[in-house]
Amino acid sequence: MSELSFEQMLEDSVKTIRNGEIVQGTVIDVKDDEIILNIGYKADGIITKNEYTNDSSVVLTDVVKPGDTMEAKVLKVNDGEGQVTLTYKRLAAEKGNKRLEEAFENQEVLKAPVTQVLDGGLCVNIEEARVFIPASLVSDTYEKDLSKYADQEIEFVITEFNPRRRRIIGNRKQLLLAEKAEKQKELLAKINVGDKVEGVVKNVTDFGAFIDLGGADGLLHISEMSWGRVENPKKVFNVGDKVTVLIKDINGDKIALSLKFPEENPWLTAAEDFAVGNVVKGKVARMTDFGAFVELAPGVDALLHVSQISREHVAKPSDVLSIGQEIEAKVVDFNGEDRKISLSMKALEDYSAEQTEE
Repeated sequence: MSELSFEQMLEDSVKTIRNGEIVQGTVIDVKDDEIILNIGYKADGIITKNEYTNDSSVVLTDVVKPGDTMEAKVLKVNDGEGQVTLTYKRLAAEKGNKRLEEAFENQEVLKAPVTQVLDGGLCVNIEEARVFIPASLVSDTYEKDLSKYADQEIEFVITEFNPRRRRIIGNRKQLLLAEKAEKQKELLAKINVGDKVEGVVKNVTDFGAFIDLGGADGLLHISEMSWGRVENPKKVFNVGDKVTVLIKDINGDKIALSLKFPEENPWLTAAEDFAVGNVVKGKVARMTDFGAFVELAPGVDALLHVSQISREHVAKPSDVLSIGQEIEAKVVDFNGEDRKISLSMKALEDYSAEQTEE
């Protein structure tokens, strides 16, 4: 029997490895651009920075130290210089993908920091596996600027998982909508028509304001903003204003609000304030061909018929009156049930003429 050479014995004592194999090693040295591992093979293993992470800001000497043990995947047994090329990030990504697959199947809520903000959405990493959250699935409302999410830790679920096409989609909107629905359910269970509740102005439009009631939004229509007349809601409310509102109606998940509190109804004292015979002052609010409507108090309008404007003939109110003009007139009729009041400027002229004749 021939004796084996020293080189042959050394060769036989060292394990064999193949491309794609997962190996474990001990860190021998760490440089700025690579990690050197003893993997129990005749050659050392090398992990370049590009094969350690996709994050260019990572400093290898800060995250890896000599003596650390690591798992890596073999890319090339011989890189041409007698060394073994390894990858850490691809192995981590494979483990991450398996983790994401389980989360996808179980609809598990995941939490991770945002690693990249793009025009079309956000990127997060789970164990080096990349998840993309489209802009439309970031929030339950449209957000033009996503920069505020940079480096922020967010929760999401995986709603599409296709690693072969490198398509792993996260959804944060689904969680927000579910949370909102739960809060809405809790709010609707405790509020009733007639309740006064606190809220914050969320949005203001030409027809009204949406008020966040802490679980659901209610609509404060322009016609319910005051007992008087509101021409432009945007001149009355600003986003963020705190308001106390009245629950006027609840229809399913729609909540109608009002600022016309019953105890402040101006018609409660109108019979006394605007009794027949009283001389009152008011502002011309609007005009028609048959007369002018005069605001005597917020929410209380009276009709000044064209025939009651003057002793002289008036063809139409706009010939002698203008919107916003303050006038003085006498109450000639009051109907509290129908909320109708009739005025006469002519009656005051008649009275003045009688005094002059006397």
